[in-house]
Amino acid sequence: MTRVAAIDCGTNSIRLLVADADPVTGELVEYARRMEIVRLGQGVDRTGRLAPEALERTFAACRSYADVIKEHGAERIRFVATSASRDAENRDDFVRGVRDILGVEPEVISGDQEAAFSFTGATKELTGRDDLAKPYLVVDIGGGSTEFVVGDDRVSAARSVDIGCVRLTERHLVRDGVVSDPPSAEGAEAIRADVAAALDLAEETVPLASAATLVGLAGTVTTVAAMALGLEEYDSEAIHHSRVSLEQVREITARLLASSHAERAAIGAMHPGRVDVIPAGALILQAVMERTGAREVVVSEHDILDGIAFSLA
Repeated sequence: MTRVAAIDCGTNSIRLLVADADPVTGELVEYARRMEIVRLGQGVDRTGRLAPEALERTFAACRSYADVIKEHGAERIRFVATSASRDAENRDDFVRGVRDILGVEPEVISGDQEAAFSFTGATKELTGRDDLAKPYLVVDIGGGSTEFVVGDDRVSAARSVDIGCVRLTERHLVRDGVVSDPPSAEGAEAIRADVAAALDLAEETVPLASAATLVGLAGTVTTVAAMALGLEEYDSEAIHHSRVSLEQVREITARLLASSHAERAAIGAMHPGRVDVIPAGALILQAVMERTGAREVVVSEHDILDGIAFSLA
């Protein structure tokens, strides 16, 4: 096995996995898994640039991660950056800062590359399970974009579209710098329209309704799962490979849209950095399930991070 450090820097969060990885058996022996909400994509949809304060939050997390990587003695590091840094005019500032702190060049990957990593990480341990039919549709709902990937043991079709919980919140639920509280009905309808248009685009490449099993990734999906399970606090083990029905998703989405910021913040399993963007994320998840005809979503805590780790091994 090889000791590796994988870093996934998205629009809303930056995450680290340090593990021993065996690409042949699909085994990961985990030593550290960290997540920080840094909101790197703050304002990118509107300005096209990474905000100075967002960059500094991200660099602070990188400095913390550098200590963890050194502590565990990782032999190889791979830093992957996704939607927000793809879209930003000043992404060179981001690349330079990461390189100075971690000594590694961040890779600003394409949506297709992101999709492939997510598929590998989410499905490697599902192979051979009789209760989950193939092909899989892996849906990774991020802050700035959502990836759709269909495949059996490998990817057969993938598409990334620019709908994410941060992007849609900033586009439709923010007025004069303030998120509507609770989310406005007009904003929710505008989000639904954007999601429907994005799903039309995704279907040009990915046969969304052809999959037998829907696998959902990332913070929106895992938080909805935690709510469906009635967890008082976030429990990764309970959430991993849990199943959430379409009816539960509809009920939770309606609850989130009717809730104030304070009411959402009081949910025990809710990360503070997701409170303002989870309604938009839940709307995306509900729309995906309704478009694909999925009666349930299988929730995975293993995702792009695990795919990056396997690529290093």
